Amino acid sequence: MANVNRNRYTITAFLFLVFFLLSAFLFSKRNLESSLSFYTDFSQNSHIASPDSSTLLDPDPVHSPTSDQPESPISGTGFVESNITEVNTNGENETFVELGGNYVGLLPVHSPTSDQPESPISGTGFVESYVTEVNTSGKNETFVELGDNNVGLPVESVKACDLYAGYWVKDEEHPIYEPGSCPYVDEAFDCQSNGRQDSSYINWRWKPDGCDLPRFNASDFLERLRGKRLMLVGDSMNRNQFESLLCLLREGLANKSRMYETRGRKITKGRGQYVFKFQDYDCTVEFVRSHFLVKEGFRINERGNQNPTLSIDRIDRTAGRWKRADILVFNTGHWWVHGKTARGKNYYKEGDYLYPKFDAVEAYRRALKTWAKWIDDNIKPNKQLVFYRGYSNPHFRGGDWDSGGSCNGETEPILTGAFLDSYPLKMKIVEEVIQEMQTPAILLNVTKLTNFRKDGHPSVFGKKAIDGRKVSKRRQDCSHWCLPGVPDAWNELIYATLVFRQTISGKA
Repeated sequence: MANVNRNRYTITAFLFLVFFLLSAFLFSKRNLESSLSFYTDFSQNSHIASPDSSTLLDPDPVHSPTSDQPESPISGTGFVESNITEVNTNGENETFVELGGNYVGLLPVHSPTSDQPESPISGTGFVESYVTEVNTSGKNETFVELGDNNVGLPVESVKACDLYAGYWVKDEEHPIYEPGSCPYVDEAFDCQSNGRQDSSYINWRWKPDGCDLPRFNASDFLERLRGKRLMLVGDSMNRNQFESLLCLLREGLANKSRMYETRGRKITKGRGQYVFKFQDYDCTVEFVRSHFLVKEGFRINERGNQNPTLSIDRIDRTAGRWKRADILVFNTGHWWVHGKTARGKNYYKEGDYLYPKFDAVEAYRRALKTWAKWIDDNIKPNKQLVFYRGYSNPHFRGGDWDSGGSCNGETEPILTGAFLDSYPLKMKIVEEVIQEMQTPAILLNVTKLTNFRKDGHPSVFGKKAIDGRKVSKRRQDCSHWCLPGVPDAWNELIYATLVFRQTISGKA
């Protein structure tokens, strides 16, 4: 009986040992296959996430992920990542990220989770990341950071931010380019070279109430323009802004000789078109003069003389050039407030009819509607972007530009007073017209922010004093702006709009 019991225990122990060994073998084989599979994928497809990795930030040339190797959304996690392409439920290829030995699972690269929102800066060439921090109210807030630039954009506040309500703050990092350093500022706006002694007017930065603007990054702006044409269309105020933009973007070039006017033209007030090529980015920044955006002409009077006319129902003859631009910045306004334009006698035309007398405000409204219709008929909103830059009020004291008005000696912005809230009827008309357009147009509404800046005009420093002679004070320029100066802020707002637009909608 003892032998029977002993045999029974021996058989039980033997079966238990066999079962144990078999289980261990199956478990080890499964883990081994998983590890080998990951190793194979990693060796073929992945890169190691490292803050110092040259594959993450290579400023020359600027790094941008390829379609075969998308930028990992898990960089900085401390895990090794690999990219795997599989066919999804729709029968389309989709790329996933797999995390090292921890084997978290598969995360679709282009389907971010709530913890990893979609990048708003895609295609810029800069490494971007999202950072969540506790704000002053004790709540978590998500920011976008661009590589070393650390722009710091609160994603939620961007949506509610009014870029044009705010104030000017002193900033010793401004101006972005030094006075006299940019060869594209023409004499009329080169106030320091023309003898202006005070310089505090160049040390101001626009600060919206509800958010901070991203710090201007010329290289990033140029990367956004890669392969594109940006065109400013309008009067000399847009030429003022055009020269500012050239100077700002020039700061992003390591080799500044690779930026040039394609026909070798020097900027003066006499020419009506300029095309500047940025060779390293295969893009152009252009200016086309169009005082009214509608067609200027002339008639022969009874004495045989030519008198100017304005066809408020016909687009300007330069419009054929506008079609070829990817980004357009329009303006008109200053030519509507003086001379025959303001008087409206024998000047405005619709069709072949010349009005003996016509109201200038109504003519302005009809001209803008003609422009808006042209935009609706000719611009492709999925491929082109349209800005309309608003009117900037002049700051004449004691008269107008041609009647003894002055702004000489102004060295500080306006800080209080009714003028800060003044808003021209022309801007209300612009808002109405843009709201009725089918094609989206972005209103760059700089009116109120320029109301502050009575200190920023050339005044008597729009021309060099030759041979020590005093500059004439009889006619001062209190409409245009010194460069560096206020138009730099307009271009910073265009840059901010492009960045914020991607943040909100994901559009480039």
